Parts: sequence; structure tokens; C-alpha cells
Amino acid sequence: MTTFHIITIFPEAIRFYFETSILKRGQKKKLLKIKFSNPRDYAADKHHKVDDKPFGGGPGMVMMTEPILKAVPKIKSKIILLSPAGKQFNQKMARDWAKKYKNIILISGHYEGIDERVAKILKAEKISIGPYILTGGELAAAIIVDAVSRHIPGVLGKEESLEEKRGIGIPVYTRPEVFTWKGKKYRVPKVLLSGHHKKIAAWRESKSRRASPKGREEWRKKYSKA
Repeated sequence: MTTFHIITIFPEAIRFYFETSILKRGQKKKLLKIKFSNPRDYAADKHHKVDDKPFGGGPGMVMMTEPILKAVPKIKSKIILLSPAGKQFNQKMARDWAKKYKNIILISGHYEGIDERVAKILKAEKISIGPYILTGGELAAAIIVDAVSRHIPGVLGKEESLEEKRGIGIPVYTRPEVFTWKGKKYRVPKVLLSGHHKKIAAWRESKSRRASPKGREEWRKKYSKA
């Protein structure tokens, strides 16, 4: 079982997401577990204060060191500090982490960020989910949990369900064969109705990101085995 430990002052922001669909089934099957730990529960004062003004001045507030450190479980784990300044998360990381780690800790920042000493003390790896900035790390944590969970054997049911095994960007269709919208007919490509498996495979290959030389190189870099 893989356990994700999410450190956040707003667990309610993402808790419901993990109680639906595939991730819910994965937890029921005891393939994964998701735990929340709120730094406010470890704050030293009666107001559960977890932030303070930054040294050197500047706008906003910075999340304090001690409440976060106390909220992090003392277990052998992969520790990730979610930060727009971190290394960008990708599919290879998701696959590798699913194989290597049974405990993954995700620290979600807020306000103007987290006291830099947290990363130093915990030896945490800073990770970003993309070239943009969010108001907090909760959505980033949910995305990483989702992406990693897909690679845990049994979560998707069949390994073939992994889209990257089939090719990314391939158009998909279902019934009806002909769909009419505002007087115009939209048809399923004939090759998908042919029953000719080799032709269907060739068509899908031509439509995937692997089709062009550039696409093949991107595919190789992103999804090649470690």
C-alpha cells in the first residue's frame, strides 16, 4: 500500500476529490491511503497561528517552521515541498515514485510561501506542477496523488488502462456511429469500424504524439524506462 501524507492548513479544499471515482476505489481495495495533517493542530498559541511577517519586509505572510515540522510524520518517506520554484513534475516522476516509495509526504504552502528552513531541515525536494503560480499547494498535491496513484498496480484495474501505454492524444469515439448536431453529421472514422486490428493500430499510431519525429523524441524522453 502507498500512503500519501498531505500537510495542509486547508484539508477541506481537496478531501472530497479523494472520496470519488478511481481514487476512492483504490482506497477501498487498500492499494493506497490518503492522510491529512494540519499544521494548525501543532501551533504553539491558542489562536493556532501558522504564519508571520517575513524578515526583511515585503507583502504578505510566510508559513512558520515549527507547526509544519511537527505536522510531518516521522517515517521513512519521500518528502515533497510544493513550490512554483521547484522542479517541474512529469509522468516519469509519477511512475518512478509509485515504484520506489510506500510513503510520500506532500507539503502544501500558502500565502507568500514556507520558511526556507523547512526544506533544509527535512531535506525536501521542491516540486512544481507547472509554469504558473497557484494560491496554495492543495491542488498541486491532489494532482500529484492522482498521477502517482494511476501507476500503483491494481488502481486502474488493468495496466492497459494507462493512456501512455496506448499513446497520448489519440482521438476516441463511442456510440452512436453517426451523430447529428444542428443539421450536420459527425461520423466515426471508417477504420475503427473495419474490425481490421492492424489497420486500427496503424491509424492510432498515426494520431498519437509519437507520429512525428519530434513527437517520438518527446515520447521517448517522457516515458522511457528509468
